[in-house]
Amino acid sequence: MTTTAAVVLAAGGGRRYGMPKALVEYEGSLLVERAVRTAREVCDPVLVVLGAQAVDVWRQADLDGATVLANKDWETGMASSLRTGLEGLRAWPGRIDAALLLLVDMPGMTADALRRVAGHAAPGALAMATYDGVRGHPVLIGREHWDGVIATATGDEGARRYLAAHEVAEIDCTGLADPTDLDVPPDAGTVAP
Repeated sequence: MTTTAAVVLAAGGGRRYGMPKALVEYEGSLLVERAVRTAREVCDPVLVVLGAQAVDVWRQADLDGATVLANKDWETGMASSLRTGLEGLRAWPGRIDAALLLLVDMPGMTADALRRVAGHAAPGALAMATYDGVRGHPVLIGREHWDGVIATATGDEGARRYLAAHEVAEIDCTGLADPTDLDVPPDAGTVAP
């Protein structure tokens, strides 16, 4: 039986948003809470990587059932959070065969989309969701690829360079989730009457 862990990347400062997205409230809960809840429906364990205002997130968010990892280098970009999450899985007491990567700023992600991508989990797997033919999240990285991803992840690229150099299974998740990420507040650019 293949064991798949979820890694929720939630460390960013949210420069364009104006605050860390982990602390953004969306439809009654924090984005980080939504991501953890969705991940827990599909994966065990669930790791959440925090960075910007990590103590505030830890105090305010209900992260029950998740293991919290702190990324002290969060300001260097998403790659440092990805490395923190994969390193955390390498140190996990039980064998984890694959990591399912989720971004905190995608409130429309669903357990159905996670389940579909996680269904391809294996130690040698590389897979990612597509929506109407466009690659997106979640991304599945098998254990055999962790060292390569850790070695090549830089800045805000995350695993992009590694994935571009390898064969990646594209898993159609069209209609299963909304792949939109929240880069700016919903009311940004609107002028109050």
